Amino acid sequence: MTIDSVRGAPDTPGLAEPELVQLLTPEGERVEHPDYPLELSADEVRGLYRDLVLTRKIDLEAVALTRQGELGLWASLLGQEAAQIGSGRALGRHDMVFPTYREHAVAWCRDVEPIRLLGLFRGVNHGGWDPAEHGFHLYTIVIGSQTLHATGYAMGVQRDGVLGSPSAGATIAYFGDGATSQGDVNESFVFASVFNAPIVFFCQNNQWAISEPLERQSRIPLYKRAQGYGFPGIRVDGNDVFACLAVTRKALENARTGQGPTLIEAFTYRMGAHTTTDDPTRYRLKAEEEAWKLKDPIERVKAYLVRGDLADAAFFERVDEEAKAVAKELRAQCLALPDPGPLTIFEHVYGEDHPLMTEEQEQFAAYLASFEEEAS
Repeated sequence: MTIDSVRGAPDTPGLAEPELVQLLTPEGERVEHPDYPLELSADEVRGLYRDLVLTRKIDLEAVALTRQGELGLWASLLGQEAAQIGSGRALGRHDMVFPTYREHAVAWCRDVEPIRLLGLFRGVNHGGWDPAEHGFHLYTIVIGSQTLHATGYAMGVQRDGVLGSPSAGATIAYFGDGATSQGDVNESFVFASVFNAPIVFFCQNNQWAISEPLERQSRIPLYKRAQGYGFPGIRVDGNDVFACLAVTRKALENARTGQGPTLIEAFTYRMGAHTTTDDPTRYRLKAEEEAWKLKDPIERVKAYLVRGDLADAAFFERVDEEAKAVAKELRAQCLALPDPGPLTIFEHVYGEDHPLMTEEQEQFAAYLASFEEEAS
């Protein structure tokens, strides 16, 4: 079975090759799709390219900081930039995002400062951004649980009676291929379907759930699971930023206008480790990674820009220099993050004062003070 074959569906007799929505080939050639027309200006394409390059550089800098002991952990998005930038740039002002712990490029699209993400992985805060301000909830570590949160939020929007109005907002929940085996994800599909909730389920199928390949998760392509729940499913080239933008834009608009949920399977590849504690060389072949390098999401947009004379060498140089400057500033910000005080662990646990929590905080404060008394 080749790298282009359906990893989620071992060679099952009678199983047709799934359709893959693609608007930009790996060689940078623009193709049309009857269901997903997309018109982009040269400035918009250059903007997407800039997004892709800067978010990759931010991600690589975070990996380097982790290797140098400045972050406790990092979940790299390397290879998945197009899926995240494409879907992220499709979002509207009133839409709400429920991410996992890897949606760094979507956070970029929602104007969440990268240092806010690093603070979480450095262990100095619990996220540090206002979800309501950015339309982007805090990272979720528990696999799949955010899909239930997102579905409940979408059902709330539905009950607000704003669907179809200019203030209507859709909900989008991000998760990986491994999460599709979690009960929470399947339960969210049930609720979203029967209540016709305004939600988009965006699955980044990067082929590996840590060390488990997709064929251990499903015998059919993941997007086809939506049929069993009664709503549409689409597979999109997850390394094609144009296709991800067009497909997500349509699904979000369907949600906002009361047409219910959609499952998008972005067929992509995790080029790096699952997290910085993982060693992918123990469970997958180098040849597989090399095959996917030929489908790099940044290189295909660059090829399109060059092919159409939409950008010159000076543009690419400016973007590269900006990326270096952003990474340098991010490193400086990370190293300057203050360590939290010991008592801050009690903050933001409850919305209001809690008697037991107050008692425990006072006990811990007295314990810490005892060391100062001994020292004096």
